[in-house]
Amino acid sequence: MTDTMRLAEDERAELLDLLTGLTAEQWEAPTLCTGWCVRDVVTHVVSYDELNPLGAVGAFLRGGFRFGRVNQLRIDAYADRSPDELITLFKACLHPRGITAGRGGRIALCDGMIHQQDIRRPLGLPRTIPAERMIATLDFARTVPLIHAPKRIRDLTLAATDLDWTTGTGPRVEGPAEALLMAIAGRSGITDELTGPGLPTLAQRIGG
Repeated sequence: MTDTMRLAEDERAELLDLLTGLTAEQWEAPTLCTGWCVRDVVTHVVSYDELNPLGAVGAFLRGGFRFGRVNQLRIDAYADRSPDELITLFKACLHPRGITAGRGGRIALCDGMIHQQDIRRPLGLPRTIPAERMIATLDFARTVPLIHAPKRIRDLTLAATDLDWTTGTGPRVEGPAEALLMAIAGRSGITDELTGPGLPTLAQRIGG
């Protein structure tokens, strides 16, 4: 049985290694998350770890149960933290807690991997993701309503060309596993890395 909590910890540790090497300019650079710089994405990844159950309920109440609004409020709450302070916080959150520990760490794993790529891709910093970690993330990401994945990939077959991973039925979309993950998450600018008769449908659902 896959130890998804360990995989989540490994993913966060690798993201921490990346963050400790970034320049001040890179911390302010844009990411694939519209309107968020690297600092914002890093804050998002760990800000929920500091919430106990009551704090989490309060955060969603303040955000009117609109997930995008809640995310932004969490980011705003850490706006005065320096990169060094955020790194210190990140070190304390290598083991997911609270909401992010849900589903055996799968929430932290999926969120962390997608957002690490949100940071790396615009900075031109590719990496090789271990197959076990990637497959576990793909298996979970395809089911997550909050990122609209089930609707986005409905009636399509997605197949990785660099891993033994396939999901769905219908017209086929093929490509590297990492590109499939980012497409599942709805990131734009990814579909030119994919091929197959189902690609126009997926591209339309992503929005480009």
